Amino acid sequence: MNKPFEYLTNLQKILENIIACQLSAIEESSKVFAHALENGNNIFLFGTGHSHMLAEELFYRAGGLVKLQPVLETALMLHESASKSTEIERLEGYAKILFDTYSMKENDVIVIISNSGRNGTPVDMAQIASENGLKVIALTNLNHSKSSPSRHKSGKKLYEFADIVLDNMGCVGDASVSFEEIGRNACPTSTAVGAAILNAVVAGCIEKMLSDGVIPEVFSSSNVDGGDIINAAFINKYKGIIKSL
Repeated sequence: MNKPFEYLTNLQKILENIIACQLSAIEESSKVFAHALENGNNIFLFGTGHSHMLAEELFYRAGGLVKLQPVLETALMLHESASKSTEIERLEGYAKILFDTYSMKENDVIVIISNSGRNGTPVDMAQIASENGLKVIALTNLNHSKSSPSRHKSGKKLYEFADIVLDNMGCVGDASVSFEEIGRNACPTSTAVGAAILNAVVAGCIEKMLSDGVIPEVFSSSNVDGGDIINAAFINKYKGIIKSL
């Protein structure tokens, strides 16, 4: 059973590369998060297809920041029709509807997650957000993104509209383990690595806020004693403000 070891080793190597090459971008993102929260601005999280899981990863999370707004659009997720979501994430114009629905505004922050960074909806969202004065953080795979043409009318990819680029440093196609018998690779790394990167950003944000003398709002686990009381206070405070809460 060498393939499980190969996959975990691949993840380990990528994380080592993240530490070597991405800490500056992670720290910069942490400062952007902290500045937004300290000044009453919103932080939005947006991904399509499997990338939506990373928008959910930080939301309503034990040990996670409270005031985060995941943009969770059913048609762009997988549970109703995975194949339909693939088609919709390539549509231009859909992002503007979501942008308006969530009342995104100047000085807010949006993290846009897309491994390929080439499809219409995430690229559209990055362009619209940038044009409207939001700080745009892209979590993407530069190896993959730079190897493929854009599907957006601008001819640009997600990273080209971003103020900060967080590179998940995966391989082209994301799947990292080779199986000659089936003629393709399996076992993607973008979700595991992306979750690690985003939680590192959160850690840096909390550290920065504390250094600024601000106590950050952080959820407890609901499965430890006292957690329900802590979380209920935050839920009562932000119910109706954070859409998915």
